[in-house]
Amino acid sequence: MNFFLELLKVIGLTFYYLLESLVFLIIPKRKKSVAGEIVLITGAGSGIGRLLSIKFARLGATLVLWDINEEGLKETSRLAKENGAVRVQSYICDCSKSQEVYRVADQVKKEVGDVGILINNAGIVTGKRFMECPDSLVEKTMEVNIMAHFWTYKAFLPAMMASNHGHLVSIASSAGLIGVNRLADYCASKFAAVGFAESISLEMKDLGRTGIKTTIVCPYFISTGMFDGCQTKWPRLLPILKPEYVAEKIITAIRQNQEILILPRSLYFFFALKNVLPVKACVLLGDFAGALHFMDTFRGRVKKD
Repeated sequence: MNFFLELLKVIGLTFYYLLESLVFLIIPKRKKSVAGEIVLITGAGSGIGRLLSIKFARLGATLVLWDINEEGLKETSRLAKENGAVRVQSYICDCSKSQEVYRVADQVKKEVGDVGILINNAGIVTGKRFMECPDSLVEKTMEVNIMAHFWTYKAFLPAMMASNHGHLVSIASSAGLIGVNRLADYCASKFAAVGFAESISLEMKDLGRTGIKTTIVCPYFISTGMFDGCQTKWPRLLPILKPEYVAEKIITAIRQNQEILILPRSLYFFFALKNVLPVKACVLLGDFAGALHFMDTFRGRVKKD
């Protein structure tokens, strides 16, 4: 009898959640205030990290900016202050090194306070075929794109758990949901980032820390320079995304406690098909979308973005 009661409960709640999602497609969720929150952004020296810093500054947040690029950090700090940041503190930090993360994290706690919104944005891409990629670059990709998430969570999650308040944001990639030719190490790191973030979200729910929210961001290629040279086969269907558009969508997702954000919206359809179609059909669709040749003209840059 317990089984059937549980089953009815699951079916009932599933329909309720589906209806709730449909309602929120028509009537957007109310946006929470981030004024006064301490927001830490890794990879803040350029690209999406810089744009997020500026947007959080306009919303009255206290900013903690991390990067290995000192000049980039200075410029982001300047722009954040020009856009009304309450307070900006920047730190040189190589997020791939656990002890450096812990050291700088201790500085942040002493000088600024407990981080309320943690955004793991720093990332690198090599863009080489797997057998052409040196071991050192494979290791660096994993260290920056996923291991850094472990270290920042270890550093800042305990305070969030103690207060049952916080928001964990993982800037992953659509390449963390589907394999892409010539991105083996990158896809592996981003798949790991998605799985790690989902697992921590479940842990928080299981521990009753419902005040800690999570957002996983999975965008297509963004024209920040990180994937410079990449081409999309059907620009109308899968356009190279504008950084300003992506940053605005990320801010909205955070403020609405959206658990996963995939950009552009057309990718939701492709990923749904991936889970129901035969593998050969998925490869055929991937080839149609240009996934086998996205990276043929890749130039990019191997640095944090």
